[in-house]
Amino acid sequence: MSPKFKMAVNVYSTNVTSDNPSRYEMLSWVNQMLQAQFSKVEELCTGAAYCQFMDMMFPSSIPVKRIKFRTNLEHEHLQNFKLLQASFNKVSVDKVIPIDRLIKGRFQDNLEFLQWFRKFVEANYSGRAYDPLSARNGVAMGLGSGPINPKLQKQSPSSTPRSDTSEKPSPKPAPEKAKTKKEIESLNKQYLALSKEFDEYSKYIPEVENERDFYFNKLRNIKNLCQRSKVADPKLRPFSEKVFQIIYADKVNRRNTN
Repeated sequence: MSPKFKMAVNVYSTNVTSDNPSRYEMLSWVNQMLQAQFSKVEELCTGAAYCQFMDMMFPSSIPVKRIKFRTNLEHEHLQNFKLLQASFNKVSVDKVIPIDRLIKGRFQDNLEFLQWFRKFVEANYSGRAYDPLSARNGVAMGLGSGPINPKLQKQSPSSTPRSDTSEKPSPKPAPEKAKTKKEIESLNKQYLALSKEFDEYSKYIPEVENERDFYFNKLRNIKNLCQRSKVADPKLRPFSEKVFQIIYADKVNRRNTN
């Protein structure tokens, strides 16, 4: 190991257990630490967030300029994770990254790695001052994020727009101010609360579906019985027709069938 890198503290608890934070708490933690806007665990399949965490914990252990912070291309995700694995090797991290599984964007694989990585960060981050947005040149991360922050983006001669006419260009509107850290934290808390509420209501969906199927099967059995009775005994025909009216009554006629 190169002497300019400190040795990492390895962690080995990788199993997902009830002691681990929920996916929403994990996302809120990532967003706060990196000033990002990730909305799903699967979005971490790009590997960019992990690469920046390494730059935060172990300065110069990873070439930040080579990290693809905003990409939907799998081969660029692969490149990010290769940078991450090389960074692991530099600081003597024993973890072998399951790159092939992570870049597929499957929830469970990415959640397990994220839960391990948070424990790794907690064991190694010294709390040194670090501006993640400036470190990545103002590039926003996460599907819910906006464009590159124009205040932090480095200007190059080729990026200067040219005027095709002699007329003076119309004045550009001033760029919106970047969200403050407090605003981002507030949005993350709102997202966390709404996500928990959604999860709570989702628990009742299987129960409601079972109830629906239960009563539907009852109605189907009653309908079949009436059809057989109508054929077997003509005297039951008026009664069977009345049952069919009740079964097939719409909202308008429902009151008349009672």
